[in-house]
Amino acid sequence: MLMARIRGLVILIVSTMDSHLQQQTVPEPEPPRLDYTPAVAARTAALYERVRSVIPLMEWPVHAPYVDAIRRLKAERGAVVLAHNYQTPEIFHGVADLCGDSLALARQAAETDAEVIVVCGVHFMAETAKILSPGRTVLIPDLEAGCSLASSVTAADVALLRERHPGAPVVTYVNTSAEVKAASDICCTSSNAVEVVESLGAERVIFLPDEYLGRYVAGRTGVEVVLWQGHCEVHERFSAEDLRGYRASYPGVQIYAHPECPPDVLAEADYVGSTAGLLRHVDAVRPERVVLVTECSMSDNVAVAHPEVEFIRPCNLCPHMKRITLPKILASLEHMRHEVTVDAAVAAGARRAVARMLEVGRGAGG
Repeated sequence: MLMARIRGLVILIVSTMDSHLQQQTVPEPEPPRLDYTPAVAARTAALYERVRSVIPLMEWPVHAPYVDAIRRLKAERGAVVLAHNYQTPEIFHGVADLCGDSLALARQAAETDAEVIVVCGVHFMAETAKILSPGRTVLIPDLEAGCSLASSVTAADVALLRERHPGAPVVTYVNTSAEVKAASDICCTSSNAVEVVESLGAERVIFLPDEYLGRYVAGRTGVEVVLWQGHCEVHERFSAEDLRGYRASYPGVQIYAHPECPPDVLAEADYVGSTAGLLRHVDAVRPERVVLVTECSMSDNVAVAHPEVEFIRPCNLCPHMKRITLPKILASLEHMRHEVTVDAAVAAGARRAVARMLEVGRGAGG
């Protein structure tokens, strides 16, 4: 049909931006300050040598006691700590057992023998870990670590879109709640979104919640795409003017951008890919100087493995990711809080959508 041959056609649905109301909690006292003793210094010395390029020497005495305590408590609890690429270096390199993007972390955690999984990321990531590891205890150090994308759409919104576009399959980005995943036909990541959409063999798909990722997909497939107006509050702040400024200030710089950025940013970038894709591209190209147009902690974490690369850091921080701290991780392990649970029926539906995505594979973007 003619519609199927129109490359990049987009229908945009304006979101009401209904937010999930997060559980109200009584403020919790911070764990007591731990001392930087000679014994702690000795046990953490080798680690600091690895991260000294991204953690100032004057900060290490603050982080090291918590790193040391968390490492010992992990062993006692039979726990594994997952850290997303946007976590700060003292977490990512200091206490994490598994690092990466949200779905990769959940898949790796499901393959471990750990009885307890601590997710250093945001709430939908902890839900995904629970969905793929239903028999494990999944903890998140701060219940209020949310996500602007996940809070922009509900399962009721998905039902309304199905009514408006009967027969169109629903493709849901993994940055969504378990309820939204369960209401969908298939999930996708930023690395395999194009492949997932094309795998359905449909002339029209509903894609949510990220408008910019959806536009990126629409530009690379002949499928008609119905979009939702959800945005990542970190990536939407970048502009093409910012990127042109980097090129003017840092001659010869390479610019790699995440597809959650606005279209004008992606058009200005030298490479577009998921967080895993950005990392692999740095590994492959080894640019002399690079800007990673994404959450700025990722540059710190990648820089540890690439001291030969100069990372220009555009510092847009995710306020939700930064709610996770070493003291909160320690408290989570000490008191086994906060446990993340998912209704069994919801989990079954979400697991089905994730499993369909896994059949498609990682994709070219990551």
